[in-house]
Amino acid sequence: MSAYAAPLKDMKFVVNELAGLAQIAKLPGCEDATPDTVDAILEEAGKFAAGVLDPLNWSGDQEGSQWKDGAVTTPKGFKQAYRQFVEGGWNALPLEPEWGGQGLPKLVSTPVTEMVTSANMAFSLCPLLTQGAIEALLLCGSDYLKKTFLQKMVSGEWTGTMNLTEPQAGSDLALLRAKAVREGDHYRISGQKIFITYGEHDLTDNIVHLVLARTPDAPEGVKGISLFVVPKFMVKPDGSLGERNSAVCASIEHKLGIHASPTAVMVYDNAVGYVVGEENKGLAYMFIMMNAARFGVGMEGVAIGERAFQRALAYAKDRLQGKDMVDGGATVPIIRHPDVRRMLMLMKSQTEAMRALACLVAAATDTAQRHPDKAVRAQNQAFVDLMIPVVKGWSTETGIEVASLGVQIHGGMGFIEETGAAQHLRDARITTIYEGTTGIQANDLMGRKIAREGGATIKAWLAHLAAFDAELAASKSADVAAIRTALATGAKAIAECVDYVLATAGTDPKAAFSGAVPFLRLAGIVAGGWQMARAAQVAERRLAAGEGDAEFYRAKIVTARFFAEQVLVEAPALGNIVTRGSAAVMGLSDEQFLAA
Repeated sequence: MSAYAAPLKDMKFVVNELAGLAQIAKLPGCEDATPDTVDAILEEAGKFAAGVLDPLNWSGDQEGSQWKDGAVTTPKGFKQAYRQFVEGGWNALPLEPEWGGQGLPKLVSTPVTEMVTSANMAFSLCPLLTQGAIEALLLCGSDYLKKTFLQKMVSGEWTGTMNLTEPQAGSDLALLRAKAVREGDHYRISGQKIFITYGEHDLTDNIVHLVLARTPDAPEGVKGISLFVVPKFMVKPDGSLGERNSAVCASIEHKLGIHASPTAVMVYDNAVGYVVGEENKGLAYMFIMMNAARFGVGMEGVAIGERAFQRALAYAKDRLQGKDMVDGGATVPIIRHPDVRRMLMLMKSQTEAMRALACLVAAATDTAQRHPDKAVRAQNQAFVDLMIPVVKGWSTETGIEVASLGVQIHGGMGFIEETGAAQHLRDARITTIYEGTTGIQANDLMGRKIAREGGATIKAWLAHLAAFDAELAASKSADVAAIRTALATGAKAIAECVDYVLATAGTDPKAAFSGAVPFLRLAGIVAGGWQMARAAQVAERRLAAGEGDAEFYRAKIVTARFFAEQVLVEAPALGNIVTRGSAAVMGLSDEQFLAA
């Protein structure tokens, strides 16, 4: 099986040229993010991912995490790898210096997250959930909770979880039953939670669970949900660990993929918990974690796409089969065959588009959090809010498609576990379900991010695309002209869909929302096409100036044109699905689905 190699050249191009590292480094608190420092961080992260995490990916999948008598043992090598991860400072990279973090921009931590996830997705899930829990405590936790838990969570000495789902309450949290009864300065938590990633493990001495539950007099529905910190072990005043709390792992799930990541059934039996913020505001607090996690899950789509592409590319270069269609002669590697080439280009171009969009959103997040101008912060936050469901939904759906293409390129060997291609497809499949399904992301995009605000943010983005079109018009390149045409057509499709949604969502919501997922895909490929067009523009400029790696820039332009002509051209069809395809979606009665 081929080894993972960090795509450092493309990452550095995206971070510097498309996401604007130089501007991010001017923000308050980001001054240390100089090009040399960031280059060094990315280089070292690539070495760690390839040298420490990637070798455990296959063996960890085969061995899986094991449960016995309430305790979970992670696969061989995971504890040592986690220790190296923490000691290397990777967990603390984007977190607050006040609590021991390095305070680096999200733009810097995002490609690091991609590398860690590409090398070993099952491993990466543990720090992903911990960082979400940290963010919730930073923004909503009391001074006591911050002082008790944050420093050790930031360092990675302790990990964190999110406990939302119950057997009868999946995405519909209004059905949640877990109870919290006040007892002095704390609460007693009782109930069962399922699908808790790293809810129990042997990587750290303590696990800090963030648990949704209801107090006895809470209002019905989601307005009556509160958020609680429930540690695995109680923490003494001096910071040392005390007695075991009554939060127990009853079992772990047997899953399609990510076998090394324990997915726990957690039982809370009168466990001690501490309220985060105010009672009955838990859902709002949990969404802080969820938005961070949704971006992280979107990065899983990018990461799996990259790893599947690398493995398929190595196989295609190595696998000899068939003659060249023009020259004949000796048997050639399958990369010479047009259809294999097409699949590889689909993998490469879509992965690069997803990476570029994610890094752009990461940079906008940094600006939204740190820029001194309130109006600039608000403008960037609105863009982030618009794009989070796109990064999550489009990137994960596309990651699955890319992983499936990787199996196809391997042919029959792709269906055999030993090649490793199948693992990527199995691991990727959960990503469209994690932190809200694609349908939930699409409803969020169409409802909260467009209909509720009258389309203000997406119209501002469309105006930006129109201005960018004028820039592309100045190029005399046939490649850029082809990209420009496809992008303009995609932007037109978005505009038509926005008008339709604004006109329809209030009067006929089923008609509007039946096209929500196609609209999310449309938004993704147009946003990705925008970034690929920007990449082509930069590459053309560098080539004209004779700067940098000419082969890399030529490849950028060709890859961007391929994306425009083979992916972005789907835009009008997707737009038609949204604006004209609703009637048949709801056309059958429930009984007609089973009609003979």
